[in-house]
Amino acid sequence: MKTILIPTDFSPNADHAAFYAFELGKHIKASLKLCNAIMVPAAARMSPQVAWPLMDLATLKKDAELELKKLSKQLQKTVTHAGVSLKEHPPLEVLAEVGTLPEVIRMMAEKEEINLVVMGTSGASGLNKLFLGSTSRDLIENSSLPILLIPPGTDFKPLKRIAFATDLTAGDLALIHSLAFFARPFNAEILIVHISKDDFDPERDQKKIDDFLNEVTCKAHYHKVYYRHVKDMGIDEGLNWLTDHADIDLLAMVHRKHHFIKRLFEGSHTQRMAAHVKLPLLVFPPETHTVL
Repeated sequence: MKTILIPTDFSPNADHAAFYAFELGKHIKASLKLCNAIMVPAAARMSPQVAWPLMDLATLKKDAELELKKLSKQLQKTVTHAGVSLKEHPPLEVLAEVGTLPEVIRMMAEKEEINLVVMGTSGASGLNKLFLGSTSRDLIENSSLPILLIPPGTDFKPLKRIAFATDLTAGDLALIHSLAFFARPFNAEILIVHISKDDFDPERDQKKIDDFLNEVTCKAHYHKVYYRHVKDMGIDEGLNWLTDHADIDLLAMVHRKHHFIKRLFEGSHTQRMAAHVKLPLLVFPPETHTVL
């Protein structure tokens, strides 16, 4: 069975993402690990003039575990209210560990197989606020795991179309294959999107496209894979056009240097444009070859 890790700081957006992950876990038959990263106050940098009362670590962990169990019960209550047998909901484990969120995720990934991290964005502006946070930026930049980001107000619904933004590199073929794991339980379409600027040369580049699509046909093993070429646009404009016009339920992409997400971190007009992206965003680290 596959495993989804759900980090939470018990904020409304984190709780919202947990409910999304729970529903996703039911559909793809994955087990869930709900975790909280405990920051020890004594380890925080404070002015010498500021007194910070020391709290016993056991108390911190106990409080976090109580909150996790409370959230776990809330998640499982949605199942019983829907009339679903408790045996049908995904196995759910709660864990509280000491460290920053990136540290805790890395530690858990080293101890056991984690296939996906699902987490909420922060702030009313969704992705715009998330990428301004140093913790979230560090997590995306350094994680070896795929991360599914859930904006505020995005309720779970069965997936009908998943868009995957590609630059036609060979490494993306395995990711398209793995996306079928998401798509298959919903009989959803996978839309392969190639965005190119106005320097696209049909004679030079069409063979690259044809070769890539032939490989997809051979390796994806899924019958509802389609291709769309968005021409005469930069990556930023093309992705925003896609989310506005292609009626997709989830956008997936690889985080590469100088990529769309990289530029979001650095700030610019792109950051402002990304604020209106209100659908789940699946981010693959550069070296990932599988999701679930």
